[in-house]
Amino acid sequence: MIRFAHIEYLYALALLPVLVVLFLWVLRLRKRALQSFGNPSMLHRLMPMESGSKRTIKFLLLVSAIAFLTLGIANPQIGTKMEEVKRAGVDIMIALDVSNSMKAEDIKPNRLENAKQEISHMLDKLQSDRIGIIVFGGDSYLQLPLTADYSAAWLILSTVDVDVVPVPGTAIGSAIRLAMKSFVAGEQKHKVIILITDGENHEDDAIAAAKEAHEDGTIIHTIGMGSPDGAPIPIYQNNIQVGYRKDADGNVVVTKLDEQSLLQIAEAGGGKFIRATNQQSELDAVLKEIESMEKKEFGAKVFTEYEDRFQYFLAAALLLIVAEFYISERKNRFLMKWTIFKESP
Repeated sequence: MIRFAHIEYLYALALLPVLVVLFLWVLRLRKRALQSFGNPSMLHRLMPMESGSKRTIKFLLLVSAIAFLTLGIANPQIGTKMEEVKRAGVDIMIALDVSNSMKAEDIKPNRLENAKQEISHMLDKLQSDRIGIIVFGGDSYLQLPLTADYSAAWLILSTVDVDVVPVPGTAIGSAIRLAMKSFVAGEQKHKVIILITDGENHEDDAIAAAKEAHEDGTIIHTIGMGSPDGAPIPIYQNNIQVGYRKDADGNVVVTKLDEQSLLQIAEAGGGKFIRATNQQSELDAVLKEIESMEKKEFGAKVFTEYEDRFQYFLAAALLLIVAEFYISERKNRFLMKWTIFKESP
């Protein structure tokens, strides 16, 4: 298990592309300035020891040193000892709709990305609860079994898109039933399903599935993604929008939020229905409901001891800085005597 003791310092890595752009801009300005003095071939004769490649190498060494220095300051740590600790919480299963309609952009940037960002914010606030992830379209798939490892949840969440479920459609009832199978068998409480979808159910009886889940002691909250007015479903090729999805008659398909269905599912599941907005704060209300629930105690294996590894990165940064310092921007006279690649007259 690898973690960073000061992960906030990693934001400094965002400066590296800026430095690269600045370096290329300076090279361009320098080239223009030299061209204003005369013919490039004449300038090469006047400055035979000038080496453009060495200047680039020095810059790359310096940028690499900054990257290693940033990683060293962030202090990467490796877990060396794992222990089972007792935690008190509830089991939360997130069922995320990944059907094509979730690409509609009536919520920015689109329904699916907005939902993923909301889940990510919720993960930041969880402490002792276990979480699992189910994705569904025309069928349902368990992406992450119940776990207290939130880093695994972040990793799985980052890979979720509409193409992870090959079966088209929206089977909400199937997702609820799969979530029920994913909980610990025999428990009659401490279970929550958070259903995140636009509510356009085309496959099964979701309300009946919600009632079955609630009778088994599970609370179901629904988060409605989209707007009642609806929006077309964009089609992208190579990150460029090329049109909208159309039906068999050639009409643009408009997907609308089905608030009534999601409200009925939440009522059948003993939970709340919340309509999503661009504020991405809807799951906060769900978390308050979860915090008020009775907690159960369970064991979770976590790393309790970590060893620092910052010294390796700082050493690499120091070596790169020293190398950059001793490399001259001028050509080496000894190497210039070798004319292996020089064309014969």
